[in-house]
This record gives sequence, C-alpha cells and structure tokens, in this order.
Amino acid sequence: MTSHDREFMNRIVTKVVEIDGGALTSYSGNYEFYEQQRAMSEKQQQAQFERQQAMLAKEIKFIERFKARASHAAQVQSRVKKLDKIERVEPPKRRQTVTFEFLPAPRSGEDVVSLKNVHKGYGNRPIYEGLDFTVRRRERWAVMGVNGAGKSTLLKLVAGSTKPDDGAVAVGGSVKMGYFAQHAMDLLDGEDTVFESLEHSFPQAGQGSLRALAGCFGFSDDEVEKRCRVLSGGEKARLVMAKMLFDPPNFLVLDEPTNHLDIATKQMLIAALSDYEGTMLFVSHDRHFLAALSNRVLELTPEGIHQYGGGYTEYVERTGHEAPGLRS
Repeated sequence: MTSHDREFMNRIVTKVVEIDGGALTSYSGNYEFYEQQRAMSEKQQQAQFERQQAMLAKEIKFIERFKARASHAAQVQSRVKKLDKIERVEPPKRRQTVTFEFLPAPRSGEDVVSLKNVHKGYGNRPIYEGLDFTVRRRERWAVMGVNGAGKSTLLKLVAGSTKPDDGAVAVGGSVKMGYFAQHAMDLLDGEDTVFESLEHSFPQAGQGSLRALAGCFGFSDDEVEKRCRVLSGGEKARLVMAKMLFDPPNFLVLDEPTNHLDIATKQMLIAALSDYEGTMLFVSHDRHFLAALSNRVLELTPEGIHQYGGGYTEYVERTGHEAPGLRS
C-alpha cells in the first residue's frame, strides 16, 4: 500500500519501504519505528562522514607538506594510493523542510458565523432540521461524522456556496473567509503554469515573494514552470492552499485539506496553522491533523448534533470514539 496517514500506518504496517533519490531502503516496523530508525541511521552516517573527513584532511595535509621532499617520497606515494582506494562516505541526504509563516490576518468580530434554525435537505432527504450553531473568534472546530452525515454541506452553508432551505446563516463583521474545497482544484486554469497562476491571483506581489511562496508549498525553481493540467492531486491542493494563505483570511473553512498531501507537506501545514491566530472550521479524517489543531468538536450523528469543548484528543477520551473512516 501507499499511505500518507501516519496513524493508519502505525496500526497496520509491519514494514516500510522508502523511495528516496532513486534508491529503495526497507525498514522493519511501523511508521513511528521507521522515523526513529531513519533518524538514527542519519546520525550514524553523519558521524562516519565527519570521521572520514577528519582522516582525509589529516592525510592530505601530510601529502601537501612532504610531497616536495625526496626523503618522504615513498610515504607520500603510499598515502596517495591509500586515499585513491578509500570508498568515500556520503553525508546523509537532508530532506528539504518547508516552512510557511502567516502574515497577520485582520481581526474579526467575536461572532464569526452564526446559523439559526437552519433546515437543509437534498430531495426527500433532510440533512439539517433546525440547526443552531455559532463559531466565535479563535475557535477551531473539527466537524466529525460518518460519510453522508452532512459535514461538507455544513461547510458549504457557512461559505455561502449553498443556501439553506430555511433559517439564516450570518457571517460576522470584519470576517475575511478562506474556503478550501475539493472542487477548488478543478477551477485552476490548466494552461497556466504554477507561477502564472500565482501571478494572476496576486498581480501586485513581487516575483521574489511569489517564488518564496511557491517554494514553501513544495514547488522548486523548475516546478513553478509546470502547467496546472499536469499537476498531481497533491500539487493542485498545494497550489490552491498557497493562494488561499498568501493573503491570509481570518476565518479558514477547510474541507479535507490534507487528502492529497504527503506527510512532509501535512506537517508544514500543521506547523503553520498551529501559529495561525484566526478562526477555523474544518473537516478531516487525519487524526494527526485533528489532534494538533482542533479546540472544539462538532459531531454529526443520526441521533443528533453534539458539541464538545476541548479538541479531538479530549473528545476521544470522553466518548471513546475516533475519527470515522478508520477503525482499529
């Protein structure tokens, strides 16, 4: 299998095969054990590299010092031959870690969005019947429930991309919303390059800042020239997220933001959102993302809607339920 869900891999896999720089390396154990072993291997390889470099420097210094002396000719030749035969230890590959820091978002009012007596259904199937729900400034709501419970519908109602059948959805004062949904990736112009796509969104921004933004989201110098139509799902998700976060909103509405992201990009996003001072409402099945970022949980169940203070970890401790979509 391939997977970007560390919790899933920690429970299921007994071996990890890493592909890096055209080489395959296998590790016994789950993902957490792989991370520990990889870190240990890197540390050992770095120590070997440094020892060899010190030895080589010493030998080269001797050769340079005595190469012009006939009395040391044999010793110099012997050491030159020795150096030629030594198999060089390579330094460990450093994984490029990307970081993204939010510009300060403008402050919103205390009530960010309020849903009052909202009814919503599709055909004869009701999704919400009299929903009351309020998001306040700096709250980070994780919306949970099985598939079909109405998670994406709630986010669409909040974002204004769908209207309630009855009731009211009111967005508060000074709220600047950023909405990430899967369909946003389909709206990219396929003929634009990554860089052109960013330029069209931010015509006033300098080339340097846009290239730095692209780099933060995993697009190197060459990759910014790729056309959007050839981007993978993960690359499209990164580009859409880069556009959303460059000029930061103070209210992020995120529908499965990590679906197409690899573990390194997910980690960068979690680190960036941990420092984010705005408000969040999000749907995710990634337990690591849920645990790191939520401070409230809204659970949608057939029996009703439940609100929990505290984040995902506290929710699991109180209810014994985990994110739907993965069972131990």
